[in-house]
Amino acid sequence: MSIQTIAAYLKSTLRLKCPHCRKGFLFRTSNPYKLSHTLDMYDKCPVCGQKTELETGFWYGTGYVSYALTVALSVFNLIWYWIFFGISWKDNSIIHWLIVNGIILILTMPYLMRLSRIIYLSIFVHYDPKATPKHVSTPTQPVSHD
Repeated sequence: MSIQTIAAYLKSTLRLKCPHCRKGFLFRTSNPYKLSHTLDMYDKCPVCGQKTELETGFWYGTGYVSYALTVALSVFNLIWYWIFFGISWKDNSIIHWLIVNGIILILTMPYLMRLSRIIYLSIFVHYDPKATPKHVSTPTQPVSHD
């Protein structure tokens, strides 16, 4: 696997694009912080027609992916906090890190929930560069509910 392939995968995944065609946006709204619509997805990709929920209860597996992303973000937060501020039990700086980490996790959770769905779906649906656009009744751009 080349670096370009990995970079293309990461770019489409972080932009929350369909893992099959890497073009269609799978969520009904572009803003993950509209909390009542955070996980609203199209039934099929607007570009290639790929089904998003492969079977009943499919999304239960995203809990594991979301947990792994949260742990990875917490480790990253621990490292940068340790480098810039230092952590010690003597001065309770570990408590300060826990508070900062908690705030960061709360603020990023809507995006992480969406990202976990895209990553989990990409485990089962693989990229096809020849995926042709289908005539799907959903719009190709997410709806902005401002």
